[in-house]
Amino acid sequence: MDSFWQWWQHLPSTIDPVIFSIGPFKLQYYGMMYLVAFGVTYLLVRYRLAREPRFDLSLELVQGLLTAMIVGLILGARLGYVAFYNAAYYIAHPLEIFLPFDFSNGIRFTGISGMSYHGGLIGVILAALYFTRRNRLSFLEMADLFIPAIPLGYTFGRLGNFINGELYGRVTTAKIGMLFPQAGDGLMRHPSQLYEAFFEGIVLFALLWSLRQRVRMPGALLGMYLIGYGVVRFFIEYVRQPDDHLGLVWQTLSMGQLLCAAMILCGIGVLVWVARRRESDA
Repeated sequence: MDSFWQWWQHLPSTIDPVIFSIGPFKLQYYGMMYLVAFGVTYLLVRYRLAREPRFDLSLELVQGLLTAMIVGLILGARLGYVAFYNAAYYIAHPLEIFLPFDFSNGIRFTGISGMSYHGGLIGVILAALYFTRRNRLSFLEMADLFIPAIPLGYTFGRLGNFINGELYGRVTTAKIGMLFPQAGDGLMRHPSQLYEAFFEGIVLFALLWSLRQRVRMPGALLGMYLIGYGVVRFFIEYVRQPDDHLGLVWQTLSMGQLLCAAMILCGIGVLVWVARRRESDA
């Protein structure tokens, strides 16, 4: 058993994040996992289209909506990080928001780093609102179609974070702790990426997928998703390492927890709104 825990604790340092490289080109698990996440979401949505007569729309429209959501996700995640996590820096260095260079002292390539889940969520919702309105679709119906499939994609995204050695947890003395080389301190830390992969991904997916045909009130699944993800992420944040430049932003709460609290309130608001909407239509 001791050999297992020794293997477990040193696992992050034994994984090469690069699958293979050809010259300057590198295929990394991180990027591949996000492609898998998008692919899994698309396949699950196609499965629902083929078996649930409630959703009567063409595959081309679904593909178009998914493409719009991916674009919204990328732009929203980046702008969300800029706004929520490092606004002062990017106000002083606006060119670095989308350009992978540091212009403060000459020109130095840095790569674009920093993405926010909550910003990505806002971007996805705005993109979906735009696409559905332009194509005369019901936003709430499309939300009900996609929401049960989306969490399973998080499992692969968080595994990508784990393999990349980023977004690790706080220091712990528990056996489940791991050594993350990027932390640079040689201390055992919670594998918070794996906690998120399981609870934000598998558990939330299992819950919403099981409810997908039982909950018939348009938009209710969206409210449940916002509350479910917000609650799970809020508590996992207690073992996730806060951003070094922010730390805890209010009392014992991180920026992620404040955003999750807002997410939970929005989810409750959505449920109240769709319930009143249903009553008024009855």
